[in-house]
Amino acid sequence: MSENLYIVIPCYNEQEVLPITAPMFLDKLNSLIRQGLCGEASKVVFVNDGSKDNTWSIIQSLAHSNDKFAGITLSRNRGHQNALLAGLMWAKDRCDVTISIDCDGQDDINAMDEMMKNYHDGCHIVYGVRSKRDTDTFFKRFTAESFYKFMSFMGVETVYNHADYRLMSKEALEALAQFEEVNLFLRGMVPMVGYKSTAVYYERNERIAGESHYPFSKMMNLALNGITSLSVKPLRYITMLGFVMGGVSFVVMLYALWAKFFGETVSGWTSMVAVMCLISGVQLICLGIIGEYIGKIYSETKARPRFIIRETTEDKKEE
Repeated sequence: MSENLYIVIPCYNEQEVLPITAPMFLDKLNSLIRQGLCGEASKVVFVNDGSKDNTWSIIQSLAHSNDKFAGITLSRNRGHQNALLAGLMWAKDRCDVTISIDCDGQDDINAMDEMMKNYHDGCHIVYGVRSKRDTDTFFKRFTAESFYKFMSFMGVETVYNHADYRLMSKEALEALAQFEEVNLFLRGMVPMVGYKSTAVYYERNERIAGESHYPFSKMMNLALNGITSLSVKPLRYITMLGFVMGGVSFVVMLYALWAKFFGETVSGWTSMVAVMCLISGVQLICLGIIGEYIGKIYSETKARPRFIIRETTEDKKEE
């Protein structure tokens, strides 16, 4: 008997695109069932991340009209990573394998066929990786590629050009559940799980409808969260910078003493202000980086829940 698949889709204010992409996901799921790649009890699961529009109402209507649809809604907006984790953790107790994908229709759903074939060949994790970025603007392509390179430079293990389109087996999800940190960066956490993995390459499309909810500012915040959550290299760089600045200061001190003893002192207001500003700026940057790590420690020690599921479409059916 084929194993059951749950396609997990986080949604935030997707009332415009959801009615278009939901039938596409359903058709793909039925196709996978017909091919024998997954079981009849497989489902498409939407995770409502505290949307302010009619997203949850649409999800409820979809679940009411077809048993292949299911939905969960969080108590409030928790962000893409938390919503995705909520869906995966909810699904792991109900299925054998999951595929996570965004709701906007940009990721090629036909790559799921190859993902499931790799799963049946023994892979517990299959990454959906963009083969190229021809459809992106120069700014989007430059910032995205710089993001992955910078993350690698900072010591965060990621899959280049992979976002959150991936297959994970039940075993891999059980392992991921053991990661209890509050500050989530799933693109860096999943490779740490281990297990046999591979990648499937696909071309990404334009967003079908609605507006992107992942602007440059959120990408920068995601990168900062990933670096400070999974790497201590910035702290090491601060230590190295401290030694360099200390060495420079020592050389400047020797020069000042030499100038004083040999009577070559001149008024140096400009140079003094420049050096003071440089040192002050470096100190503030270093304090800011240290503060980010302290903030992460603060939130982790509180151990607050990463998400709270308020309601599911299955609750209504049980009533």
